[in-house]
Amino acid sequence: MQEVFDYLKALEVNFLATRTKNGVSCRPFGDPVKFNEKIYMLTLAHKEVAKQLANDNHICIVAYNPEKGNWLRIFCEAADDSENTAVKQAIIDEFDWAAEAGYTLDNPDFKCYYLVNAKAEIRDCDGEVLTSYEF
Repeated sequence: MQEVFDYLKALEVNFLATRTKNGVSCRPFGDPVKFNEKIYMLTLAHKEVAKQLANDNHICIVAYNPEKGNWLRIFCEAADDSENTAVKQAIIDEFDWAAEAGYTLDNPDFKCYYLVNAKAEIRDCDGEVLTSYEF
């Protein structure tokens, strides 16, 4: 899990895909947080991604590291942990922009999810698996 977190944290952007009623939706994400040995991501409840996760929490995260010339793919579920004020406080503490962006403990729109049942692979540009993880 730590290696996957480090890979994501080193990059400005990764891409998160969710299932929708009409297929798949993909959007840029960033700023993962590690808390209690789990990788968390954050969003706001009014966004489409939160609505999609409420309907189907299966996701795929893809990230490319140009310095290493390899790809990370994570197939997992996003577990809603939005009632956990300790993780929300850790997220707020991690980012100086969090409060200004609406990520406050008193905001019911603040959603946080951790990755569970994850299968991750780092592949080279030829598609060969370099490393795989489960957590």
